[in-house]
Amino acid sequence: PAKEDAVTVNSGSFSGLPFKDAFERIADFIEEKGIGTRKVNYRLRDWGVSRQRYWGCPVPVIYCDACGAVPVPEKDLPVLLPEDVTFMGVQSPIKADPEWRKTTCPQCGKDAERETDTFDTFVESSWYYARYCTPGADGMLDERANYWLPVDHYIGGIEHAVLHLMYFRFWHKLMRDIGLVKSDEPATKLLCQGMVLAEAYYHDSTEHGRVWVKPEDVETEKDTKGKTLGARRLSDGVELNATGWTTMSKSKNNGVDPQTLVDRYGADTVRLFTMFAAPPDQALEWNDDAVAGSQRFLRRLWTLVHANLEQVSVDRSVPAALDDETQALRRVFYGALQKISRDMDRGQFNTVVAACMESFNALDRFKPGADDKRIAVMREALGILVRVLAPITPHLCHALWQVLDMKGDLLDAPWPEVDERALVSATQSLVVQVNGKLRGHVEIGSEADESEIREAVLSDEKIARHIGDQDVRKVIVVPGKLVNVVI
Repeated sequence: PAKEDAVTVNSGSFSGLPFKDAFERIADFIEEKGIGTRKVNYRLRDWGVSRQRYWGCPVPVIYCDACGAVPVPEKDLPVLLPEDVTFMGVQSPIKADPEWRKTTCPQCGKDAERETDTFDTFVESSWYYARYCTPGADGMLDERANYWLPVDHYIGGIEHAVLHLMYFRFWHKLMRDIGLVKSDEPATKLLCQGMVLAEAYYHDSTEHGRVWVKPEDVETEKDTKGKTLGARRLSDGVELNATGWTTMSKSKNNGVDPQTLVDRYGADTVRLFTMFAAPPDQALEWNDDAVAGSQRFLRRLWTLVHANLEQVSVDRSVPAALDDETQALRRVFYGALQKISRDMDRGQFNTVVAACMESFNALDRFKPGADDKRIAVMREALGILVRVLAPITPHLCHALWQVLDMKGDLLDAPWPEVDERALVSATQSLVVQVNGKLRGHVEIGSEADESEIREAVLSDEKIARHIGDQDVRKVIVVPGKLVNVVI
């Protein structure tokens, strides 16, 4: 998938456009020209729905010599598995149970046999979320499902991203078609978490086969780029093979016990690192040493608050008239809050933490002195930072909220709102591209129109060098973001 800030290149009249805009405009162009139309292709194939095992819902079919395959009448559903079974390890116990298989044909009443295959696991696991909405219902679902569904936010591992979620949607649409639910989709928002990776080490033993060794029992030699050159077991010096980054698992003995890290760094530090280390939908390469970096950030925040506590713990109103540096700090914080609120809703917690760190660094450089106005803005900034960090580091933020003597309990505090006036700046910085390649930035008045922006870009010496003596075919301006010069 294209990154959100990506722009098209070598695309004719569509060059320089943000990806989403280009996608829509190209699709519109194709449809206007009668060349083609938009179409969604679903990765659906025929479903081999039966399994030759005991666990599962028996396929409700009866085989009769006279009538053939006959469906079990609805009044006799569901077909229940026998509980008194013996697992022989060769075939399903119901296949080897003649008493369970014996039945009568619902059409002619003659002797018949039950189907011994059971349904695929997805028949059972694809609609659990709907049943959770209707506990105790006599039937499959009741009207409560329409009150609660669709699911607001589905969060699952990346291993679910294809099979389970495909059946999840398929089954929901089936339930919609037969009138059990009214919504078209099972969930309104989806987040597929990436896997947590760690390095794994092993040696081959003639007696025990492959022996996996815990990372804490391994001494490694690495090059300057962090690549493992060699490894040995600490207890006896046995040379080990390194697999590189692989999924944490019990079988490879490379899991990390969170409690060990919590005991060493504290729960908030471990939570912060986990949120910051990688986007939630991508793999996270676990690194114990990097956890210390998250602890340093939290310590700096704690130190900053307590170093200024006498001043910032007193409630003050932020005045309208502020010096340039103080206005710039408010602009940084409310700009960060805008991004944090958006990314929090999208589940991009790593960029939430990054924005918190960036705004904290600006606050750490800010020196309020004895100026009441500057102190008021510092208190305002700390109030914002503590609230937006609270979902990630609740214990530390609860303590800071108390020592800052903020109103009420942090759990009851509203999410901070953006002060649009604080975001207003006399100038704006625009990215400048030439044929889609980054070539510089220009500073220009925030109220500048497109012609003024065009003039400023083309008169910039650095940009002019990249244009040279070539003709400018057009200048594409994306307001507030970028300018692309097409030559």
